[in-house]
Amino acid sequence: MAKAIALGIALFVFWLVLSGHYTAFLLAIGIFSSALCVALAARMHLIDAETIPTQLRLSLPVYWLWLAGEIVKANIAVGRIILSPRMALGQRFIFVPTSQRTEMGRVIFANSITLTPGTVTLETAKNALLVHALSAPFASFDEMDRRASAAEGH
Repeated sequence: MAKAIALGIALFVFWLVLSGHYTAFLLAIGIFSSALCVALAARMHLIDAETIPTQLRLSLPVYWLWLAGEIVKANIAVGRIILSPRMALGQRFIFVPTSQRTEMGRVIFANSITLTPGTVTLETAKNALLVHALSAPFASFDEMDRRASAAEGH
């Protein structure tokens, strides 16, 4: 029930932001359409912890800010490798263990690796990811794993 209420509030806020109109009639239409969407999602059994991730709350924006900083650092490092006269590449495939408890947490971690320049997640499993790294400095994910687990909300 809490997830359905959270979904209804999120849908109504989204509708309100897109609408920009605050008359009583239009607010009532927004509430009705949000409630209808929640009812349809509930009837289709779509309301669960994976589709309505209320456990993420405020920890996810903090993680995004940290990840943005890491992306900038990795961009600079990749730029140095590309612009150097001798491309110091040490490409490698590595298995990265994951400590996330949910599938959503592993997806956040895997996508974070892929978003970071110089690395790409190739395959996911329950307890590990197969990652291609451009060189050795890009092959360390302990801090990202820890922070992704914290963002997961567990």
